[in-house]
Amino acid sequence: MGIHSTCADRPAAAPGVGITGVGSALPERIVDSEQLRRTVVERSGLPVPPRMIERATGVRTRRVAADGEYASTLAVRAARTALERAGLAPPDIDLLLFASATRDVAEPATAHIVQHALGSRAHALDVTNACNSFVGGIDLARAMLLAGRAHRALVVTGETPSRAVQHAPADLDRFREVFAGYTFGDAGAAVVLESVPRGGILDIGTETRSEHWDVGGIPGGGSRHPRGDEYTWFHGDGAELRDVFEKVGTSVLDRMRYRTGLEWQDFRHILVHQVTLPYLERFVELTGVPRDRLVVTVPELGNLASATLGVQLDLIRDRLDPGDRVLLVGLGGGVSLMTMVWEKA
Repeated sequence: MGIHSTCADRPAAAPGVGITGVGSALPERIVDSEQLRRTVVERSGLPVPPRMIERATGVRTRRVAADGEYASTLAVRAARTALERAGLAPPDIDLLLFASATRDVAEPATAHIVQHALGSRAHALDVTNACNSFVGGIDLARAMLLAGRAHRALVVTGETPSRAVQHAPADLDRFREVFAGYTFGDAGAAVVLESVPRGGILDIGTETRSEHWDVGGIPGGGSRHPRGDEYTWFHGDGAELRDVFEKVGTSVLDRMRYRTGLEWQDFRHILVHQVTLPYLERFVELTGVPRDRLVVTVPELGNLASATLGVQLDLIRDRLDPGDRVLLVGLGGGVSLMTMVWEKA
């Protein structure tokens, strides 16, 4: 287990690095859960009952990338919006992090593909940590800005987990193994980070429980399983992942409140990574987070992997006034949990 915070022993309002531009991108194609169920039935011949996927997950629809649309495509669209809103052009960025669970290719870093499309010349690299990739990328970019390694950073994600969904499981046991993938939707998100005179990112906390690294994921593509279709699909034990998050999730939030002195009512919005609607409802029950502070996206968009919090942040962008605080809560396979407190400058 590892526990880290950027503000554990100092005031919450540490030197100012803030978010000055936000963008997101959603594919046009919409696939509802009944369409997805019918596809699984047609290709596998399994007796999946009508509306079973929607009833079990609360996911009604999700966006799915088109042919020729990739993780980098969605990231570039979101990045252009974020840069425009920050009043910047691609050459103004000197650090570009592609922070995502999805990549275009195994090598080189997808950050280079994004950078080439944008036309910037920043230091570019990938950051990967399952569904916490995007928040982890923001954390790393902030640290590099505070260290003087960069002046303006662009953190982007492009997620196409729908391409790791198995539509023709061989039997019911395999169907259960890959079922978590039926919640996936595709999206991109981006933020610009730079110095701000006040507010900004006030606190980041993390906890890692790596003994659960094999609970879920996509095993193919690495040195263990470099090839083979059976390893290219997402599989996971949703119940075990939920149990881990339930055991450690509340303590991460308790420590955030202790460090910052902030309570739920001090946040205009609380953005939470959303896997299924029942999981989100359980999160509210365990933590006491007021439901009216949440931005609920999972019924219409599904599990967007690391793009979830970026899309939610873009949705509330116009609702925020200077001084408003937002809490981001990330949950990722591996297993890791993250909190980030941001105050709009």
